[in-house]
Amino acid sequence: MNYLELLKLFAPETIVVVTALVVLAVDLTSMRELETRLRFSIGGMIASVGCAAAILGILVIPERANTVGGMMAVSPLTQHVKICLLALTVFTVLISIEAKFTSHVGEYLGLILLATVGMMFLVSAQDVLMVFVSLELTSLSLYTLTAFNKRNIKSAEAALKYFLFGGMAAAFMLFGLSLIYGLTGSTNLHAIATALAGKGLDPLLVVAIVMTVIGFGFKVAAVPFHLWAPDAYEGAPTPSAAFIASGSKLASFFIFAKIMMIGFAGAEGSAAFRSFVAGWTPVIAAVAALSMILGNLAAIVQRSVKRLLAYSAIAHAGYMLLGLMANSSEIYLSLIYYATTYGLATIGAFGVVALVENSMGDDKLSSFVGFSKRAPVAAFAMMIFLLSLAGIPPLAGFFGKFFLFAAVLKPGASSLGLLWLVVLAIATSAVSFYYYLKVLKQIYVVNGTDRKDATNVSWFAQVVLLVMAILVILLGCFPNLLVGGLQACLASSG
Repeated sequence: MNYLELLKLFAPETIVVVTALVVLAVDLTSMRELETRLRFSIGGMIASVGCAAAILGILVIPERANTVGGMMAVSPLTQHVKICLLALTVFTVLISIEAKFTSHVGEYLGLILLATVGMMFLVSAQDVLMVFVSLELTSLSLYTLTAFNKRNIKSAEAALKYFLFGGMAAAFMLFGLSLIYGLTGSTNLHAIATALAGKGLDPLLVVAIVMTVIGFGFKVAAVPFHLWAPDAYEGAPTPSAAFIASGSKLASFFIFAKIMMIGFAGAEGSAAFRSFVAGWTPVIAAVAALSMILGNLAAIVQRSVKRLLAYSAIAHAGYMLLGLMANSSEIYLSLIYYATTYGLATIGAFGVVALVENSMGDDKLSSFVGFSKRAPVAAFAMMIFLLSLAGIPPLAGFFGKFFLFAAVLKPGASSLGLLWLVVLAIATSAVSFYYYLKVLKQIYVVNGTDRKDATNVSWFAQVVLLVMAILVILLGCFPNLLVGGLQACLASSG
């Protein structure tokens, strides 16, 4: 494959990189003297147009599988995931336009776009070295985005915790991947699976699996590797927290599923009730159960809405980990749908929190009192987002959980043994309904006579939030809008 073909194959990533450079150049050369709000508007529009151009580039590329030296794979499925990532990036940029936490607009938007490029490469990775490099490109951008609010000491503290935990997790992951290379003599996922076939659970393989789960457990904020998440979500600028909770979740879970299902094929074991067999599924099952329980219970007592959403993200990580138990091609469909719709609702919820922070000065539950009277459109959007996260039909969150649980309980005796995990997930989902309703109670029920009479919400912010709320409703009422394309991608990708 020559360089021209390579450039054509990765044209979407190239477009996003060029867009990041353009945003930086325009902001540094011609917008320094303008008002921050105007700079965010211009930079945000350039970034959004660049992401839209990348989506267009994906759509015009022929839908056929291509492999680049065993390092990267481009297929209809990976291209579909990249479109979802770019869409989440656009919405993150749009909710950032109202931001007041920094005057370094070009640098901030550039980092968001570079993090997106890392996620796009991560989705295409077929080699563990490429996986690690892509993860680090994404992580370094996210660490900086977390620390971007220099006016808030919590932002620096959150970024430091995020960085230290991230460095430790990267060390664990790299050690696990090095053991895999030592056992198989290869870094390609398919070659690893072939080398491990029929060898059973070597003690070094067990250590490698545990190390890999630890590394990815940090990336997706699963228990007990979640300690960075509440502080990072609370201290980071709200749009940055939204991006960490959405785009990075989708990319991380996609590559996590690929590594476990392809690289560790044959070492699954079983997490079925009373039929546990050593392998990676019992490890994932334990992490998923702990995440669902701790995430939902800890969210109940939170007074900060961003911390509440952080613990909610931990619980949702447990639900998505539950999906890995299915260990079939169906998991890609259900996991991508769940992560995309979760990311959309989460970005919207953080967008509303950002509006409240701008007007009230904090994100406490008490700041949402009477919000429905002060900003009815934004309040309605928040209701849609939270009810979707709770899994209320006919919103997208309900069908996300339905597809995920159905994939786990596919016909078969071994799958029915996972019923205990599904029952636990349903029970903890009921718990989540309580703390989401706490927020809605402040918005719609509690009398807000002691609060400010009005919240300054621009028409642009209201339109963006309303569009996201409508998408959540449409993807719930017509899930085939996303699922149909994923099914076609799975069929063509084999």
